[in-house]
Amino acid sequence: MSSRKLTLDLHPVYNRSDRIDAALREAMDEAEAIRARQLEIIYGKGSGALRKRVLRFLDRKDVRARYHRIDKDPGNSGHLHVHFRWSRGQ
Repeated sequence: MSSRKLTLDLHPVYNRSDRIDAALREAMDEAEAIRARQLEIIYGKGSGALRKRVLRFLDRKDVRARYHRIDKDPGNSGHLHVHFRWSRGQ
């Protein structure tokens, strides 16, 4: 089992709406492929629009089934953590 932590920084694609969901999907796929324990998503501070978009993506039923839980910082630290739990047979 991996204790590896992945990081996705959305700053390079924040103004390219078509790439945000694709970047999130790719990061989730990679986390599953290597059985990472955690994915840190950096969306940055600001208006909060990108944070809301990330949370909407993570709240989709098909995506929610892929992870164990999310840690959100209520103080708008500019990032959140997606935690995965892998069973031995997975």
